[in-house]
Amino acid sequence: RVKIARDAKRPHIFDFIKALCSDFEELHGDRLVNDDRALVGGFATIEGKDAFRILVLGHNKGATVEENMASNFGMANPDGYRKAMRLAKLAEKFHVPVVTFVDTPGAYPGDTAEARGQAEAIAKSLEFFAGLKTPVVVVITGEGGSGGALAIAVGDRILMLENAVYSVISPEGCAGILWRDGAKAPEAAEALKITAPALEKLGAIDAIIPEKNLMANLKKAIVSALKELKKLSVDELLDKRYAKFTEMGRFK
Repeated sequence: RVKIARDAKRPHIFDFIKALCSDFEELHGDRLVNDDRALVGGFATIEGKDAFRILVLGHNKGATVEENMASNFGMANPDGYRKAMRLAKLAEKFHVPVVTFVDTPGAYPGDTAEARGQAEAIAKSLEFFAGLKTPVVVVITGEGGSGGALAIAVGDRILMLENAVYSVISPEGCAGILWRDGAKAPEAAEALKITAPALEKLGAIDAIIPEKNLMANLKKAIVSALKELKKLSVDELLDKRYAKFTEMGRFK
């Protein structure tokens, strides 16, 4: 499953936008440093029986070698997370729901990112989305890697493609820490419980999206979630979101 989730031929953010949305208008920059191409966002309309105007946010790995390099293989800098928060604030202002697409090995760990406050940007993003006064639907599409994924994955509904993975650390990283042997990554992957069925059982995600007829299934699931969330008041939305995340990790 990990290998499938990382496959370069899996759909990327712009594939999802093209298949699910119309009139996408990308917005750029964090207004502080840069326009991080590893995390893209803009307003669009998701079509279906009911059409919704939404803000789309998502990691961008790129589909070619040139795009991979330009987007840093989907590993966002602090600028990307600050751009996501800036755009989400606009969505809140205009009462537009947010749909995020998560697909990243993790946040960029380079010295330039650390110097610009990578840890602070991720922490601020977690706090920000926890209190965002508009519905948030999260879709884990490929790799949901550590804090880089979590930064845009605090939402009211968390959907996950059946062959995606979602984890606090990569299997290779886990194997290196526990056994000092990267060859034991398959054992680590099994122990981490990072697949969609395992995470649904643990209550970390809400629904699994079958990948046969993927785009139709995903559109139906997103629209259904938005319809449900639209019925809630802002106070109900925030209370339920808070309860959702504080319940995670509690086991008998």
